[in-house]
Amino acid sequence: MKKTLKTTKPVAAEEIAKMADRVKDVSRFFKGAGRKVQPIQRVNVDITASMLEELDEAAQNLNVSRQAVIKTLVRQALDQHYVAQSARRPRHAS
Repeated sequence: MKKTLKTTKPVAAEEIAKMADRVKDVSRFFKGAGRKVQPIQRVNVDITASMLEELDEAAQNLNVSRQAVIKTLVRQALDQHYVAQSARRPRHAS
C-alpha cells in the first residue's frame, strides 16, 4: 500500500501571532530563507540643476525612477571604492 503524504492546512498569520503571544514556538512556520531587509533611512542631498537634468535623462533612458538611478550609481561608486581600497593594501607574504 502506498503511503500518502499528509497535507496540512495553511495557518493564518493571526493564528501564528496568537501562538507567539502565548510564547509558543512558531519557528516551523518560517523557512529562514532569503535575505534580511535592512532598514531604510531617508537623506537629503543637494545637487546642481545640471546634474539633476543628467540624472533625469539617465532615468528616462533606463525607464526607471530617478531614485533608482541614484541608488545604482552610489552602489557602483562604493563597490569601486572598496576594490581600489583593497588593491592599495599591502599583501603580506606567508
